[in-house]
Amino acid sequence: MSKTRIGVICGGQSVEHEISLRSAASIAQALDPSKYSVEILLIDLEGQWYRLGRKMPEDIAHAKVPFNFPVSPKQGGKHHFDVLFPIVHGTGGEDGCLQGVIELSGIPYIGSGVLGSALQMDKDIAKTLLQSAGLPVVPWITLNSKSASHELPGELEFPCFVKPASLGSSVGTHKVIDETELRSALEDSFRFDEKVLIETAIDAREIEVSVIGNETPEASLPGEIIPRADFYDYDSKYLNKDTELLVPAPLEIAIVERLQDLAKQAFLTLQASGLARVDFFVSKHDDSVWINELNSLPGFTDISMYPKLWEVSGLPYPKLLDRLVALALERHNRRALLMRSYTL
Repeated sequence: MSKTRIGVICGGQSVEHEISLRSAASIAQALDPSKYSVEILLIDLEGQWYRLGRKMPEDIAHAKVPFNFPVSPKQGGKHHFDVLFPIVHGTGGEDGCLQGVIELSGIPYIGSGVLGSALQMDKDIAKTLLQSAGLPVVPWITLNSKSASHELPGELEFPCFVKPASLGSSVGTHKVIDETELRSALEDSFRFDEKVLIETAIDAREIEVSVIGNETPEASLPGEIIPRADFYDYDSKYLNKDTELLVPAPLEIAIVERLQDLAKQAFLTLQASGLARVDFFVSKHDDSVWINELNSLPGFTDISMYPKLWEVSGLPYPKLLDRLVALALERHNRRALLMRSYTL
C-alpha cells in the first residue's frame, strides 16, 4: 500500500515565523511514517520556498533546497503531494493568501478555504458576523490608519485592550488603563496592521475549545489558560513556563456544553473547514460567555492547546492528524464535483 504524500508548509513572512517552524516540526514528527511520506516546505522571510526533508533540520540555512511550488495541477511533477498542511501562522498564512495559491495547484489541503481563512483572520469582520448571527462577542471599536490621528471615541471605558485586527499570538496587543497608555498602544498596534481594535476588558477566565470537521463539526472539551502576566501575551504563550494550562478546564457541565455549542456555531458562521480553535471569555462573576476569536491554523507545538484538548477528549495527536488528512480529502473530493464550465 502506497503512502500518502504530505507536504507540511511552514515559516512565512510573518511575526509568527518561528512559531510556525515549531508547529511544523511537531506535526512532521507525529505523522505516522508507516502511512505517510512527509516533506517540510519552508517559506522564508523573503517569501522564497525551500524543501527541508522529513525532519526539521537543526541548521536550516544549510539544509534548504530551493523549491518551486506548482501553481497548477500539471506542474506538480515529481514534487506532487497528495495533501498539504499549511501551518503558516499569521499574515500570508491564515488570511487566505496561501490558501489561494494552494487552490490554484489543485492539491487537497488541511484547513479552511480562502474565504473562511480571511473571515477568521480579520477580528473586526469576524466579530461583526458573529454578532449578526446572534453569538456573544465583547464590545469593540475599530480604527483604521486613516482615522488613527482623529479624536478617540468618547464612549471608551478603561481598562481596555488594543490589538491589530489581523494578527495572532498577541503580537501588538496591549492592555491599557488610561488615555496616555491607549495612544502609545495604538501607535504600536498600527506598526503591525492598518486596522486596530479597541475592546472592553472583561474580568474573565480564558477558555479555549478545539473544533474539527467540515459541514458537521465536533468540539473538544474546553481548556483554561492561566497566565502569570497581566494577560495571555506572546511571552505567556511561548516563553514563560509559569503559564498554567488546565486540560480539561474545571467548569460546570452546563457551561461546557454551551461553550461546545457556541464553538460549533462560530465555526460554521465563519465558513471554517477542517480545524479551528475558538477562544472564549467566561466571566469570573456569573455564567456570562463571550467569543473572543477563532484561529484557523492554531499552534501545533508540543505545548499547544489544540492537540492537547483533543488528546484529553479521546483523540490522540497521531489520530488527530489522520482525521485532518481525511477531512482535507473529503472537502477536496466534494468540491471536485462542482461544475467549472458552462455552456448554453
